[in-house]
Amino acid sequence: QDHDSLTIPLLSHRQRSINSTSQVAIVGANVCPIESLDYEIAENDFFKQDWRARGKVQIFQYIFMKWLLCFLIGGFVSLAGFFNNLAVENIAGVKFVITSNMMLAQRYWMAFLVFSLSNLALTLFAAIITAFISPAAAGSGIPEVKAYLNGVDAPGILSIRTLIVKIVGSIAAVSSSLLVGKAGPMVHTGSCIAALFGQGGSRRYGLTWKWLRFFKNDRDRRDLVTCGSAAGIAAAFRAPVGGVLFALEEMASWWRSALLWRAFFTTAVVAIILRALIDVCLSGKCGLFGKGGLIMFDVYSANVSYHLADVPPVLALGVIGGILGSFYNFLLVKVLKVYNLVNEKGTFYKIFIACTISIFTSCLLFGLPWLVSCQSCPSDASEDCPTIGRSGNYKKFQCPPGHYNDLASLIFNTNDDAIRNLFSKNTDSEFQLSTMLIFFVTCFILSIFSYGIVAPAGLFVPVIVTGASYGRFIGMLIGSWGNLSHGLYAVLGAASFLGGSMRMTVSLCVIILELTNNLLLLPLIMVVLLVSKTVADAFNGNVYDLIMKVKGFPYLETHAEPYMRQLTVADVVSGPLQLCHGIEKVGNIVHILKTTMHHGFPVIDESPHSESPVLYGLILRAHLIALLKKKAFLCTPVQLGADAFRHFSSDDFAKKGLGNVDKIEDIELTDEEMEMFLDLHPFTNASPYTVVDTMSLAKALILFREVGLRHLLVIPKISSV
Repeated sequence: QDHDSLTIPLLSHRQRSINSTSQVAIVGANVCPIESLDYEIAENDFFKQDWRARGKVQIFQYIFMKWLLCFLIGGFVSLAGFFNNLAVENIAGVKFVITSNMMLAQRYWMAFLVFSLSNLALTLFAAIITAFISPAAAGSGIPEVKAYLNGVDAPGILSIRTLIVKIVGSIAAVSSSLLVGKAGPMVHTGSCIAALFGQGGSRRYGLTWKWLRFFKNDRDRRDLVTCGSAAGIAAAFRAPVGGVLFALEEMASWWRSALLWRAFFTTAVVAIILRALIDVCLSGKCGLFGKGGLIMFDVYSANVSYHLADVPPVLALGVIGGILGSFYNFLLVKVLKVYNLVNEKGTFYKIFIACTISIFTSCLLFGLPWLVSCQSCPSDASEDCPTIGRSGNYKKFQCPPGHYNDLASLIFNTNDDAIRNLFSKNTDSEFQLSTMLIFFVTCFILSIFSYGIVAPAGLFVPVIVTGASYGRFIGMLIGSWGNLSHGLYAVLGAASFLGGSMRMTVSLCVIILELTNNLLLLPLIMVVLLVSKTVADAFNGNVYDLIMKVKGFPYLETHAEPYMRQLTVADVVSGPLQLCHGIEKVGNIVHILKTTMHHGFPVIDESPHSESPVLYGLILRAHLIALLKKKAFLCTPVQLGADAFRHFSSDDFAKKGLGNVDKIEDIELTDEEMEMFLDLHPFTNASPYTVVDTMSLAKALILFREVGLRHLLVIPKISSV
């Protein structure tokens, strides 16, 4: 039994878990259809000949197209981010204006009815299009993209259908007053746009420009998707440098300096285009989209002065953020598993959960402000008090003239406006202690229950809102004991909760600095992030890694587990191994492809082509199917030689677009053809990564991940006599 436990593949147990919901497992009831991506270039004779034949013009085309595609990705992602915010601000704005007018007329029940029904309609719309058109668009999208960049090819996560549902569904979900964010969906949107550009054209739509053929491989597509994910964060927060660092720190499994340069160029394009579009909106041409949405710059631009006595409260914020963040992750995973069980029963139950959460949210958002007392308007208010309309720090709600409802100013608002109110300077006396406590508990609970519904939903903004509320609460408790304002405590609270939940440091630090536009906050934010991440790491992993485990993605971690040092690669390989010979009978190849689901096969040379059996290389399943489709068979088992380059072109072996995979069942062969032969030598990768069977599993894992392999050949260690 002990021997069996060492020889059975370690990943088999993980692959047997059943996941069947659109949010928790986007690949259906069985995890097995998930495949890996070929990030390693198959350096066969055909590939080498194709690259040798390229002149300076083709090399220039390749480099130029890389930069052009990065520019196009930045442009389209910035447009998607801008129109996403434009739509949210106008849809939510109209809803709040109508509701506020009814509140002014003291038609409270009618206001509640309009508010809750509009929220329900928007949520129902988002849930229906997600459940029926593209279940892969549910949730944040960051775990899916992170898994893709790790080499996991889950079906449908980067398709054009997913892109459309992600954009439209995110607008509806955020506008419906659910406590969900837009940053995660923007990362997914950017990655979808990049993946569509990186397909190398489309025969269906007549886009087969020869300049695009260079990108028909997984490695170039991976680099483009990395740039797309960076552009998504840049578009969501107007944080170009933060977007690059986010892709580097959280998303990408492989990185190099050239990719850093292109990702930076992509996010710079996003920042410039967004700046131009926002200038248009400042002239009043965008409806209710005036000072909301993307314009979170300058939310805290006061000069910050702090002393050594302010460090202990900041450290305490970091510790609390770490504990709350890890607890938040723990509860979120539990709720997702419960949703998974309910969602397995069918699409109706998925939509029912979404509608239930929407009704519950509407009741809380409309009902809780009635529990707090009205505040009299300050005489030195920097804006109108009470605010009549949609946004502002002083919402009137049900209060008499000259008074405002401080909880309604936060809760009866869009998430962006709530963040702006919490971060705002010179507002230390605006909110009551009980208001901040109620708002924190409400955000904490709603953000957990809202994330798992069948609709595009991000975590970034809810975590910022929740962290800012308890940061301001602690600032109010400290009061005059410290020198820091309550708005600054809100910024630090948001940073600590982000660090405790998402476990990023450098990228979060820069994103918050770009949001608040104040470099003086840097030392405090660094301390808070370091403390919160250190504390939270003692309890569980970051939220995206936990969600990936629930989804069933076989994500390959950066580090090896201690027990892997005690195992060799020979302990975990399993058989029987399917081999191909250098010159193989067509019938044998068809049999191997039909009886196994492997995507790579070792090629062995034996007599008369070699004096003794020798490993020639590795050939991919996709290449074998391409050879069978071309039917360039030989009547006798002889080597093809230079004739191979006349029968085939590089396009025959290019990676197909998303969802287009050739299958062995689609190829029809006669009995005569099955008895013929194929020379595999020109199409075999003659230099595959190979290790001896005594290598430790830990070292093999590091090699596998750092190089980005899909196949690793294990050969016996033969001692010379």
